[in-house]
Amino acid sequence: MFYMRTSVSSSDGAEERLRQIELVTDTALAHLESDDLLQEMLRRSSDLLDVDAAAVMRYEPASELLVATAAVGIKDLVSQDIRSHVGPSFAHTAAGRRRPILDSAHDPSVLLPAFQQHGISTLIGTPMLAGGDIIGVLYVGTYRTRRFSEHDIHLLQLVADRIALAIRASTTHAERAATKALQHSLLPTKLPTVPGITLDARYVSGTDPGVGGDWYDVFTLPTGHIGIVIGDVVGNGLPAAIIMGRLRSALRAYALETEDPAQVLHKLDRKVTHFEPNAMATVAYSIYDPAAAALRISMAGHLPPVIAKPSRRSSLAPVPVDPPVGLGVTHRDRRTSVIELPAHGVVCYYTDGLVERRHRSIDIGLDQLCDAINPAPASTVCTTVMNKLIGTQPPDDDIALLTISHSETTNTPSH
Repeated sequence: MFYMRTSVSSSDGAEERLRQIELVTDTALAHLESDDLLQEMLRRSSDLLDVDAAAVMRYEPASELLVATAAVGIKDLVSQDIRSHVGPSFAHTAAGRRRPILDSAHDPSVLLPAFQQHGISTLIGTPMLAGGDIIGVLYVGTYRTRRFSEHDIHLLQLVADRIALAIRASTTHAERAATKALQHSLLPTKLPTVPGITLDARYVSGTDPGVGGDWYDVFTLPTGHIGIVIGDVVGNGLPAAIIMGRLRSALRAYALETEDPAQVLHKLDRKVTHFEPNAMATVAYSIYDPAAAALRISMAGHLPPVIAKPSRRSSLAPVPVDPPVGLGVTHRDRRTSVIELPAHGVVCYYTDGLVERRHRSIDIGLDQLCDAINPAPASTVCTTVMNKLIGTQPPDDDIALLTISHSETTNTPSH
């Protein structure tokens, strides 16, 4: 049989019930690492509910899977990577359910066979919710036919809520750390030394735990020209950072095939549209020609760079902006423009985290950026921009800033 509904299997005494609830809401468990916490919660739950097995199945929205994450009584459930496809309606159905799953007709995971192979006869599962989001399902089972009381069900829901909060907190921390590590591993360790120019860059991670898709890149092409990239993946967290890494690698590969920035972004757009159908990113790709002291640039939905020339107020580069990559826009050719870089001229690339603020027009931030940039070595420009636009206030969003400054002498780039 699958799920049974009710009957009593635990003490009716008020003191005993209070003791049981305290066991599964014990704040002292907070010091445990995520995996240890899950195992301890499942162990306590198994003892309190007098069941033979318990398992946490994590929900993965992207793949629409429930994946075995922790288990007691049937540990190979995790080691064998047991998983079940649940379909697109699972999250909505589970999030609206506050009662355990009580019959197989309403269990979208159809996990009974995996448990039956271990001799489990009675199985009951309850959704794990945190902040209205479905985190997964907590299952408990017995080898014998069993009926669960209302108190058992209430206790199971408490355990499910506690585990969901623990998983959410642990996931947020782990993803944040992984996102930062991935971002910084993909940034250039050293900017190229190029006669006649200085290069410098800044990268600051935002305080918002959901951010994670900004990047910049500078590399030398076989012709001796310099490729300069800045981009921002639409989205947040670790998934955005992973896509960012894929885009960076793909763009570098396409840059070896052609020195037309528009063609490089066209190829990148095709790649993203086909292989990352739910992804989108803004990208600015430039190629600097030292002999001509000029930049050829193509813009894919990105904010235009700021140009500073001697004796003039800095301004946004007058370059056309084409659609972001990932939209699959094929009826319109991408365009390449040319920016001349005179002696002491500066071109400054950036992502929107530098100029966007909540409850304020982005135009104000762009004006502040233009006011902050004057002809100077790249390191001086970056320092001035960060001081004037960021100061001591940690930014909410990620910020990437990249500056190229044309000088009359060769300087070692700062980074």
